[in-house]
Amino acid sequence: MLKNITLGQFFPGDTVVHRLDPRVKLLLTFGYIAALFLADGLLAYSFMFAVLVTNISLSRIKLKAALRGIKPVIIIIIFTVVLNVFFTGGTVIFEFWVIKITREGIIMAVFMAMRLIMLIVGAFLLTYTTSPIALTDGLESMLGPLKKIKLPIHELAMMMSIALRFIPTLIEETDKIMSAQKARGADFETGGLLKRAKAILPLIIPLFISAFRRADELAIAMESRCYHGGVGRTKMKILKTAPRDYAALLYGAIVIAAVLLLNTLGVRI
Repeated sequence: MLKNITLGQFFPGDTVVHRLDPRVKLLLTFGYIAALFLADGLLAYSFMFAVLVTNISLSRIKLKAALRGIKPVIIIIIFTVVLNVFFTGGTVIFEFWVIKITREGIIMAVFMAMRLIMLIVGAFLLTYTTSPIALTDGLESMLGPLKKIKLPIHELAMMMSIALRFIPTLIEETDKIMSAQKARGADFETGGLLKRAKAILPLIIPLFISAFRRADELAIAMESRCYHGGVGRTKMKILKTAPRDYAALLYGAIVIAAVLLLNTLGVRI
């Protein structure tokens, strides 16, 4: 299960998506999420699915890697589906005791599952195609106006980037600790929920020690390189927009406009 968590991973490449300005990719991600929540019909959801497939194809991320991020949250998706099926009012198509399944509930459950899956896969494309350094620069540039009110934008962007960068590292560290404890007879896979929770407790202390050690090493490394925040700090690569970035923004605007149009033509939820 731990290997299925892909949040924060970066897959280097030389595709048109990888070459986009990180600020543009952040705006496109927000626009994609907004379009998903605006979608309210079969045609609109089908169109958003086609957009997602197109984005994955353009980024050349393997479909297996793109879908891997769904597995850790599959329980949440199933829970959401069950809630919508059994607790949405409407035309009853099946009833047994206090259990009622409605036509509207099934439709809502299907659309909610599609929305969650497309949301997770689409949002993860941002970290798949953007390096932590580029993401930090993009966030700092977008939030730059807030510096006028004395907010530490550079430090906030740096912390967010470091947090994303260390998610895969901590997952790998957890997997190593689990493998070491399994070799010593620990059992993490059998028994009830309470037993599994108790079995995970011995992982917490070594994982915390490892995390604090890595944080201390990173702090020493940054201090030895005279890092002192964003004041007076220069960048080796200056973010510059290119024609492809404007074309990508136009593409995002067309997607949102198309969703709004298809909402009026499709079968509404």
